[in-house]
Amino acid sequence: MIAIKLKCQIFLLFGCLVWFTGLTMAQPAKLAKPTEIQYKWHEQERIMFVCLDPCTWQGREYDNHSTPLSRINPTLLNTDQWCEVAKSWGAKEILYVAKHTGGFCWWQTQTTDYGIRNTQYKQGRGDVLKDLSLSCKKYGLNLGIYVYPGDDTWGAGTGSGGRTKDPSKQAAYNRVFRQQLTEVLSLYGNIIEVWFDGSCVIKVDDILEKYATNSVIFQGSKASLRWPGTESGKLYYPAWNTLKSTALKTGVSTQYDDDPDGDAWTPLEADVTLYNHNWFWAPTNETKRRNVDELMDIYYKSVGYGGVLLLNSTPDTTGLIPAGDVDQYLRFGKEISRRFNKPLLSIRNKEGLSFEISFNVPTAVNHVVLMEDYRQGHRIREYKIEGLIDNQWKLLCKGSAVGRMKIDPFPTAIVSKVRLQVTKNIENPLIRSFSVYQVENFQYKADPYTSNEWNLCGTWDTKTFIKGTSEQTIDLSRFITHPGQYEVTFTASVVITGMKVTKAEIYFDGDRLTLQDFIRRDDKSNTFYINRTAQVAEGSSSVLKVKMSSDNAVFQNKGEIKIRERKIY
Repeated sequence: MIAIKLKCQIFLLFGCLVWFTGLTMAQPAKLAKPTEIQYKWHEQERIMFVCLDPCTWQGREYDNHSTPLSRINPTLLNTDQWCEVAKSWGAKEILYVAKHTGGFCWWQTQTTDYGIRNTQYKQGRGDVLKDLSLSCKKYGLNLGIYVYPGDDTWGAGTGSGGRTKDPSKQAAYNRVFRQQLTEVLSLYGNIIEVWFDGSCVIKVDDILEKYATNSVIFQGSKASLRWPGTESGKLYYPAWNTLKSTALKTGVSTQYDDDPDGDAWTPLEADVTLYNHNWFWAPTNETKRRNVDELMDIYYKSVGYGGVLLLNSTPDTTGLIPAGDVDQYLRFGKEISRRFNKPLLSIRNKEGLSFEISFNVPTAVNHVVLMEDYRQGHRIREYKIEGLIDNQWKLLCKGSAVGRMKIDPFPTAIVSKVRLQVTKNIENPLIRSFSVYQVENFQYKADPYTSNEWNLCGTWDTKTFIKGTSEQTIDLSRFITHPGQYEVTFTASVVITGMKVTKAEIYFDGDRLTLQDFIRRDDKSNTFYINRTAQVAEGSSSVLKVKMSSDNAVFQNKGEIKIRERKIY
């Protein structure tokens, strides 16, 4: 602690010298910047997921192989319809789940008998991935591919990253998955995005280097995109598209790893369901369809926080996206256009710290959309927007991260001018656009305060340790009630004598998952985060198992184990 205080005093002294002498603070040697393919991907702004699987016939979220292949025959399936729906709400890419956790393959492959070639669909000659590839070209859409690294038919279950429960099967399954990945990347045209849901433990770098040089990669050893850590479709603000490369190399980095000065550019993709919260169609799931107001809130906190929105669609057993969903996507797209297609005034492609937009007469405004040229990195670090009201500048809104886009709504104000001031920056800010809007029929609502308090879920005491170690099982089921990101921390009554968690594992519904689902915050902390992505149904369980050791054999210590959900706001 003394050393920390000394460092703080030195830092404060240096800060004062800078303030008095006008010296420039040290800046990062080199700002992280997007690659050409990252920029192309990011500019899409909106992407549509397409989730269709045997579990659609089962009314489940995960295929339990109870559906005979003879029943899978989506006779009305029309990939043109999928593309028309995507375009209706402004999506520029379709990310297709060509293989989900159960192992069913929607393309013609000899790697498994569990696939479209052994169904009645088009007499076994159907290839949905091929049809979708052609439709995307026809409609001017990019194509992304989701091929689950695991496969239940091989005992590589949900969250396994492709690791088989039976080690003797691993080598054989590695060959199967590598062949599947090679097929989908080499036979269906340019693939802009490759999704490894839950990361990938199978070595596929050589395949990606050969066939995916023009692709962004979601998770895995070659990751160039990140999952936020929640399936709400919303990012936490501020949202920085950079992090340290050491965190990126884990293959499972999330928004927890945001670092505005990080050396690796890795943008955030916010995924969310249309049905709250189901990825696959079932008759009852249509009743859970999100309304346009909810979708717009998601848009503001994904695209409007500088990320990319990945919104799910789920064809029914006919192969078509249901009519009610089609209508909702169309309404969503129209509402985005209504609000943001026509700014009152804009400034574009400027360099500097301060800019003003002037009106001929006092004008009502309630939105500002700010974009920076993020091809040159995160240069804007803090900013404020002011309005000239009755000849006085008054604050309308403020923020930090901008990146591709920051949408700032605020209560309607009558202004004669609007001013942007960048109050903190790295290098000279590059303003791509600074636009002012008056969105009609818009009622500003400040984000509600949501509690982020810790909940006690257990205790520990070195009195119970045997030879300095202890094992404990903590049932977290009553705290983890829905998909999301949760934090677990172990506190100590006496910091000096502490305790170290030497091993920790999370079991969802009795299955141990350790890849993207449970990650230590850092090596020096007893704080972890849990990513619950699967649906939490009645009877679902979440159990934490830990091993602990005391770092002092003389002084006894005790502490608490606490959990909280990571809140969006």
